[in-house]
Amino acid sequence: MFAHMQGRGGRGCGPRGGSGGGEWSRGPFAVRWEFGGGDGRDHYRGGGGGGGGRRRMFDGSELRLVLLRMIADEPRHGYELIKAVEELTGGAYAPSPGMVYPALTMLAEMELIAEQPSDTTRKRFGVTEAGRAHLAENADIVTAMMARLAAAGEHRARSDRAPIRRSMRNLRDVVMHRLESGELSDDAVHEVSAMIDEVVQKIERLK
Repeated sequence: MFAHMQGRGGRGCGPRGGSGGGEWSRGPFAVRWEFGGGDGRDHYRGGGGGGGGRRRMFDGSELRLVLLRMIADEPRHGYELIKAVEELTGGAYAPSPGMVYPALTMLAEMELIAEQPSDTTRKRFGVTEAGRAHLAENADIVTAMMARLAAAGEHRARSDRAPIRRSMRNLRDVVMHRLESGELSDDAVHEVSAMIDEVVQKIERLK
């Protein structure tokens, strides 16, 4: 089944260098992880002493295994998966929707996950028995990739000022929650925007 997963556009889940993100078991990690451009790929800036360029965190087959592992932990929808990965890395990396949702579609087609009832319009998926078996077959690879995420988070925690990042995440989360809920009036939206602009101006004046 893993060979089938590779054949659908992935390049395998083993460690390697080059565009796949380098060896994740050792060595310095990127200072800055970032989304790719409009091509739907996710990149990070290579760390180390060689002035590394932009590289991908995961290829398609690797990301599918990471998502499958997280869905096996508990049923989730796409946005929850993106947030879960971001939390594991301390905000250093989050897969783009352009990577996550096609990966979920493929996992479902392979019958490794199945849609479950949800109270929202978002599709929530749970792992199937075939999915658990697939994770067991690739346990070493999955463990290595989860370690890669954890290491990125550890590096981010060392290099960033955690209180500021926590506050930024809290601000983003509360604003997005209120916007998505549709509870804010047009006047309230403008008020929130003005509040954020005021904070930005105060920060710019700090010395």
